[in-house]
Amino acid sequence: MIYGAILHLRHALFDAGILKSTRPGVPTIAIGNLALGGTGKTPMMELVLRTLEETTPIATLSRGYGRSTRSIHEVHTTDAAAHSGDEPIQVKWKFPAVRVFVGADRVEGIARIRREVPDVKAVVLDDALQHRRLNAGLNILLTTAQRPYCDDALIPAGSLRDVRSRARAAQLVVVTKCHAPPAPSEQHEWRDRLGLGAEQHLFFAGIEYQGARTIAGEPIHAIGGQGASALVLTGIVQPAPFVKHVRSLFGTIEHIAFPDHHAFTPADLRRLADVFSSFAAGPKTLITTEKDAVRLRSVIAGSPLEGLPLAVIGMRTVILNEPERFADLIRHHVATHPTHR
Repeated sequence: MIYGAILHLRHALFDAGILKSTRPGVPTIAIGNLALGGTGKTPMMELVLRTLEETTPIATLSRGYGRSTRSIHEVHTTDAAAHSGDEPIQVKWKFPAVRVFVGADRVEGIARIRREVPDVKAVVLDDALQHRRLNAGLNILLTTAQRPYCDDALIPAGSLRDVRSRARAAQLVVVTKCHAPPAPSEQHEWRDRLGLGAEQHLFFAGIEYQGARTIAGEPIHAIGGQGASALVLTGIVQPAPFVKHVRSLFGTIEHIAFPDHHAFTPADLRRLADVFSSFAAGPKTLITTEKDAVRLRSVIAGSPLEGLPLAVIGMRTVILNEPERFADLIRHHVATHPTHR
C-alpha cells in the first residue's frame, strides 16, 4: 500500500506539471511494461526496427541493464556485456546500421544522440515507460497473455512495479506470448479486462523461432531429431517457451537455468562442460538464446566450452492480428512528426 501510494503521488506530480517532463524534438517510441520483466521488450524493439528499416538514420536508447559502466555511450559489436549490457549488443549485432546507445538518463541520452546523430529520424527506447522525465511521442505497453497486468498486483504481492492506471499513457497495448490470435469476441473481452480507452489500439503478439546459428552468427544445418539430445542454457526471465521449443526439436533435453543477465564465471562454464559430457549419449548440442550468446562470446575462448557444439536459436515477435495496421501506426508516427514535415 505504501509503495502504491508513492507511485500514485509521483505520477500525480508529473501529470499536474509540478514535476517536469520533456518532449524531445525528434520522434520517440517508448517500449515498456508494468511488470518487472519477461514481457518481450527487446524482441518488440527489434520488430519496431524492422518496421522502420527504410527510415535512416535511426537510433535506440536503453539503460543497458547488467553493465558495470554508468556513462551514456554508443554501443559497438565488439563491446563486452559488462560494458554495454547484453541486450543493446544483441540489437547492434542484428541491426548493424542502427545507432545503439545506452544511458540511464533518457532525456540526456536523447540529447547525446541528437548531438552525435543530428539527422536522426527516430529514437526507439527500451523500458522507458516509468521514466516520467521523458514524455515520449508514442508509448507501446507490453503485457503477457499468461499474466496480464489486470490480473497482477504491485510488488511484493505480485510482479507489478507500476500502478495499473499507468497503462492509460500507452497509445498501443500489445498482449505478448500468445499461441494464436484471439477471436474477435475475445479481443473485445481483452479490451474490457485491460480497461482500455476507445483511443488505445490493442494488438496480440506471438513468438516465431528462427533456425539455429553458431555463436558467430553462421547458419547451422541438420540440427536435432528424436535420436539427438540438447543441453539448454538460459539466463532469461521466463525460459519456459524457449525450452518448450527446443524440446520439440530434440528427443532428449536437459535445462540449466541462470538468473536474468547472469555474468558467466569460469566455474559456470566448467559446470556446463561437465554436465554436457555426461548428461546423454549419442549426438548432442549445447543450445542457448541470443541474449545469453552475447555474454558467452567474450568468455568462451579458452574455456571448457570452447570446441563444444554450441548453437544459438533466435526468436522474433510477430503481430498476430492486423500486423499491417501495427506497422502503419509506427511509420505514421515517425513520418508525420513536425521535424519531418
